[in-house]
Amino acid sequence: MKILEKLLMDQGGLIENGPITIVAFGDSVTHGAVGPGELNYETVYWNRLRKKINDVRNYVPVNVINAGIGGTTAKESLQRMEAQVFTHNPDLIIVCFGLNDVNGTLEDYISSLRTIFEECNNRRIQTIFMTPNMLNTYVAEDTEKCVLDYAAKTAEMQNSGRMDKYMNAACDLASGMGVELCDCYSRWKELGKTEDTTLLLANRINHPTNEMHELFADSLFNLIFKDKPEIIKSISGTMYNEK
Repeated sequence: MKILEKLLMDQGGLIENGPITIVAFGDSVTHGAVGPGELNYETVYWNRLRKKINDVRNYVPVNVINAGIGGTTAKESLQRMEAQVFTHNPDLIIVCFGLNDVNGTLEDYISSLRTIFEECNNRRIQTIFMTPNMLNTYVAEDTEKCVLDYAAKTAEMQNSGRMDKYMNAACDLASGMGVELCDCYSRWKELGKTEDTTLLLANRINHPTNEMHELFADSLFNLIFKDKPEIIKSISGTMYNEK
């Protein structure tokens, strides 16, 4: 049963099927990392999404399991899928990896995503692959001194097209396997035509500001309810919609 169907349940439906359960499976952005040493579970995208869904109909509880762990890759996370994702019997799994995977090989990244998607498909669980934000495009003056070398490396990976290559391959894989695609990376790239996207990263490397998590939540919400456009509320007052 998809989220859209569950959202319309009455008391009898809740007794039979239980509330909506979402598992967000990813790295530090999903974990809730923002600025240096800062975690924020209130402003993270999956919590914003939960609130948006309940704004549509608050009678059905929406529970989100945060299965994001900072610093992990898709390959490193394969071993924790059963215990941290599938054990919760989710109605929806949001998969978001890439920011750390770009340090490794493209083959490892795509192979690992394929395994994740296959496991989700085999269990017939609604799954969305959400591409992450861009990396920094230069080393900002206010970057922490202890990560200056890494900031230079991530900027090179972004500017050389390496990050683009990884994201394009991941999107092709998801589409080819019938996994719903929420391509937020493309939205960041579009923003980059008029905005300094490095300043939209709280740590000036790879963690979006609290406000930019709205882009992810908005994109996910619109995808989930694409077949019911009449219930999608226009979201105003955010930086990327005002431009």
